[in-house]
Amino acid sequence: MSRSASPLPNHSQIQGSSSTSNILSGPCTLATSVKRSWQEGDRDSREEEAISTHDSSGPGKRARYDEDVICNSEGSDDNVPADQHLKVLSKTPERDATYYLLDGSCVLLVENTLFNVHRTILSKDASSFRDMFSLPQALTSDSFPSDGASDVNPIVLTGDTPAQFRNFLWALYAMPHELMVVHTPRADLVQLMDIAETSHKYSFKSLETWSLDALQEFISRKPSPLLNPVPATSYTFSPFRSMAHDCAMKPAKPNAQEAQEGAMRVTKLVRLAQLCGHDRLLVTMINVLRQLMLLNLHYAYLAMTLADELDLKTLRGSAYLEVLSKTTVVPQCMALAWVAVGGKKDIRGADSADLPVAKEEQEDEEDMPLLTSSQRLRLLSGYYCLTNAWDHLRTHPPSFEHAPTCGATWNQPGCTQSWVDFWKEKTRGEGVVGLGLSDVLGRLRAVQKEFDRWGSATYMHHDCRMSARRGLVECIRRIEDSLPSYFE
Repeated sequence: MSRSASPLPNHSQIQGSSSTSNILSGPCTLATSVKRSWQEGDRDSREEEAISTHDSSGPGKRARYDEDVICNSEGSDDNVPADQHLKVLSKTPERDATYYLLDGSCVLLVENTLFNVHRTILSKDASSFRDMFSLPQALTSDSFPSDGASDVNPIVLTGDTPAQFRNFLWALYAMPHELMVVHTPRADLVQLMDIAETSHKYSFKSLETWSLDALQEFISRKPSPLLNPVPATSYTFSPFRSMAHDCAMKPAKPNAQEAQEGAMRVTKLVRLAQLCGHDRLLVTMINVLRQLMLLNLHYAYLAMTLADELDLKTLRGSAYLEVLSKTTVVPQCMALAWVAVGGKKDIRGADSADLPVAKEEQEDEEDMPLLTSSQRLRLLSGYYCLTNAWDHLRTHPPSFEHAPTCGATWNQPGCTQSWVDFWKEKTRGEGVVGLGLSDVLGRLRAVQKEFDRWGSATYMHHDCRMSARRGLVECIRRIEDSLPSYFE
């Protein structure tokens, strides 16, 4: 008989022999898995109720085995049909070249690979394995050995791959000087992600924290290893299904494979930081995504989808604004923006060829992923709210307090009027109206640049000018902080 361990938050009912008819509380739940035996002759009525029978070609012989029980709970990623597990288990398992230890005391089966490690090592750090090993075992015999005692009857771990589990065991068995490599530029990013994910799954809390801190240190290096240049149209992002299948890949173009793998790494890191509750790593990954969005619009779609999936409000606003600013969400509004900078006066007579959109930009937009209905609704809502915000801002400049010396040596009404005139003039400038109608932050930053060029030849008191600039910077900050609310 074999036993399966999976990190499920709720207890699972155990079916099969009495030795495993227990309930394990905590994040790791046991499930009985595939007991096979070929037996001669008839069996008594008790065995007939416990196992299923299959006729074989030889007379008087029947193949019997228990049904495979795959225990999953809500939120588990390994929703694999039982027949696939049977297909994997029907193959002859192979011993792992590194972690099948001759003096090991616990045989584990991960897909089609056998690992033989020490129970004392797996029981460290108050892990789920410790709870599993503490369960009482029924009396065993040569016919029914205890779970994990041999290659014939291993403990089956579902939801892992041999490579992931091998990286996890490396962290448990490595020497101190070998572990130091994670603090150098030669650290293996995939290995650290596998260690963190598997440690979280089996409740190795200290090891999980160590690996996440190492990931945070590695990603925070200058320059970040995740900020490699990516070809502008090297891959197409599509919404994700699971952590194991992060991206739906299309036929590879040159460099497409590398770009796709980069997107998958970023996605897995964001999900891992959110899953494990590691705030510093999550903040770092959000900042990395914001920088990647400036390099490639595909990352903006990726950030937009992740923000919705994980409810990351700090990422949602900047991601949606990036997509809104660089794609044609509302074509008619694009034509209106062109009219505002001196295009055709009658947009009804302007066809798509007349609009100032480069051919390359049109091809890039065609290569973009399709939006879901909820994403399109958020974009349209954000467009409406941001354009209304700009309509208010362009007629109401940010307020400021006059300096105490302004009233004594300067004309305060004239100082205020000078600021209002400057604001009205610059908000109508070509550098401002040439930006998208919803790009409020871009327009405000353009006005700020004009303000810095304004110089000292104005009718404003110097201290009042500095106060007005602080008011403009504060206005930009407020809109940045409230961006997520525009796309609710």
